[in-house]
Amino acid sequence: MHGMNRRAFFLVGAAALVAAGGIGYWLVAANGQQAGYKFAKVEKGPLTAAVAAAGTLNPVSAVQISSQISGQIREILVDFNAAVKKGQLIARIDPETYQQRLRQAEADLDATRAAVNVQRAQAYQAQVNLAEAQRDFDRKILLVEKNFISPADRDKARTTLDAARAQVQLTEAQVKNSESVVRQREALVAQARVDLGRTEIRSPVDGVVVKRSVEPGQTVAASLQAPEMFVIARNLSDMQVETSIDEADVGRVQVGQKGTFTVDAFPGRTFHGEVLQVRKAATVVSNVVTYTVIVSAANPDLTLLPGMTANVRIVTAQKDSVLKVANAALRFKPENDATKVSRGDTPPKGSANRNRGQSRIWVIDESGAPKALPVQAGITDGTATEIISGDVAEGMEVIVGATAPAKAGAPGGPRMF
Repeated sequence: MHGMNRRAFFLVGAAALVAAGGIGYWLVAANGQQAGYKFAKVEKGPLTAAVAAAGTLNPVSAVQISSQISGQIREILVDFNAAVKKGQLIARIDPETYQQRLRQAEADLDATRAAVNVQRAQAYQAQVNLAEAQRDFDRKILLVEKNFISPADRDKARTTLDAARAQVQLTEAQVKNSESVVRQREALVAQARVDLGRTEIRSPVDGVVVKRSVEPGQTVAASLQAPEMFVIARNLSDMQVETSIDEADVGRVQVGQKGTFTVDAFPGRTFHGEVLQVRKAATVVSNVVTYTVIVSAANPDLTLLPGMTANVRIVTAQKDSVLKVANAALRFKPENDATKVSRGDTPPKGSANRNRGQSRIWVIDESGAPKALPVQAGITDGTATEIISGDVAEGMEVIVGATAPAKAGAPGGPRMF
């Protein structure tokens, strides 16, 4: 009988524990379904608006060296990173073919000049024959007047004179034509000399060889497009970053604005520059429109190298002391509002422009309900936004998001069995 009482006692105790656990679970679940809010304070301090983008380091001036003629490369006289001077010989193409062309052109010129000399002698002979025909015709006129010869002899002398004059004109025309041919041959000789000179590839500027694309023995073919042989950077101590800025942010970028950038090769170092140019030509990739912005990059110690990826941050506006609030507060809307509740996460792309103008922030009123306060937003750094005007004071708590209630039926505590 005593054992049965102990067993009944244990059963009643277990039932009481199960009931207590159920009541606790119900209370926890009920409390979890009550809505809550996350808050942030309105602060006062400095605020910097900036545009961030990635770009590529390039020399300010890089000259691509090509060959204007075709041929086999006989020798390369410079290598990567070599410093070169203007006019310095850096490569040579086999000149034998062009030397032979020059010799042929010079031989043709000499032959043409000899032909001109022959034709000039013929022209002089024609002038002598003309003078002799003129004298003979004059004598025949006198003899006809004295009736010593017949008029037929005079007419024959006139015909000979006319033929001599025509011969003089013909030889003079031949001389002029040959002289024109001589000038053509001289031009061909000059062209052959130019082509021969182009077998020597020389640097057009002072600089550093940053790229070499050919090897000795390689054949270059200059046709519609000149083949690249070298790339020479004029001055590596003065470089620039070519970065792509999204169309939503390019309106805030102006020439002269300060900027900083970092490169992966030197993670602990920040480089400084300023905006030199905002190019108006748009680039469209996968329906994304960007604009190229050039940022200066001083490189006095030659630390930066062409082609490095730079993470650029351009300062578009800066204020020392302003009221500011988290961007999440400007995006929050309560559940009974027309728009879906925002959780106050990272601001969407382009929020720097959308946050400006008339906006609302939400606070808790005396009754514990959300209350909207109209404000005018200013600049933003992507995390906080300036409050230009509105019934807002430093230290005021504003709503930045809503806490998610626990799901009904979710486990609220340890299992009781």
